[in-house]
Amino acid sequence: MADVQGFRAVRYTGAAGALADLVAPPYDAVTQDERDRLYARSPYNVMHLTLPESPEDAGRLYRTWLTEGIVAREAEPSTWFLAEEYTGPDGIARERCGIVASLAVEPHSTGSVVPHERTDSRTTQERLRLLEELRVHPEPIFLLVDAALGVERPEADPDVAVNGSRLWRLDAAASESVRNAQLLIADGHHRYESVLAFAEAAVPPEARMMAVFVSTRDPGLRVFPTHRVFSGRRDLRVAGEGEAVESLEEAFALLVEEPPDRSVAIAYRDGSIELVRGNEAELDVELVDRHGLDGISYTPRAEEARAAVDSGEADVAFLLREPRLEDVFEVARRGQRMPSKSTYFFPKPLSGLLFHPLEP
Repeated sequence: MADVQGFRAVRYTGAAGALADLVAPPYDAVTQDERDRLYARSPYNVMHLTLPESPEDAGRLYRTWLTEGIVAREAEPSTWFLAEEYTGPDGIARERCGIVASLAVEPHSTGSVVPHERTDSRTTQERLRLLEELRVHPEPIFLLVDAALGVERPEADPDVAVNGSRLWRLDAAASESVRNAQLLIADGHHRYESVLAFAEAAVPPEARMMAVFVSTRDPGLRVFPTHRVFSGRRDLRVAGEGEAVESLEEAFALLVEEPPDRSVAIAYRDGSIELVRGNEAELDVELVDRHGLDGISYTPRAEEARAAVDSGEADVAFLLREPRLEDVFEVARRGQRMPSKSTYFFPKPLSGLLFHPLEP
């Protein structure tokens, strides 16, 4: 049973300026150029905290914001209803809804909160060092709830609205609906593990973090594939590992007809297109991972993967099917993890809408 509660959020005040200049994508979805633009947009943009020059700089800056009234803490705990309008990599407009609440982290072995992707220990340590200095969560992780949320969107105007995201304040008890459901980390594995490490060193050994909870039954929830692109791999330039196909349109039509319990991918090369089939009970990403990780890059957009091959920058692109939520949950419940970048949950919740202090 997960410990999920409302929390006393820290929020930007009017002294910080327009909220559109202050929020940002999460730290792991930002390029260096985007980071530079967000830094320049406002001295109070949350990116100064999530991707700082150093953890020490971020800690000093956040404390200054508190002192100067750039951010302020609310008097009462709340749960928040979140609606996110977005257009996915497939070009279709949707709306995804969930709630934002406070989660007590606990080891994955308890089964309450399960991961589905592999992590890198260096990234976890980097986020832990930043958390130790900031002592606040400026961005939530994203959790899937394998049950209905049991919370309705308020009819009033939202308390916060920016960049397609809208927040309504709810009673703190609204978070109780997700306590008995199993939770799966859709996005934020490194941040969760960094808070676990923080909790282990704390006295008492406890820590909480902010999370967006979305039901697997939400009609706006989609998980997109992350296509694989290989460069500098002469060994992958030659076709012959699969069934030759005349066009991408034909390849995609065949792809969706393949049985879900057997791995398959489209191999797109200069001058050739193949449908590559793998084994039963094998994930599509595992089929591609047979080639190793040397020279690999990732993109959720099939047109970007094709363009890399067409321009000569890449030797081959492997285009994948959308992962199935039931497969993601099945892997996680077995205590196993999928390869990195196996799923692309979009959109990623904005950073800076709410802050969650470590201290109650």
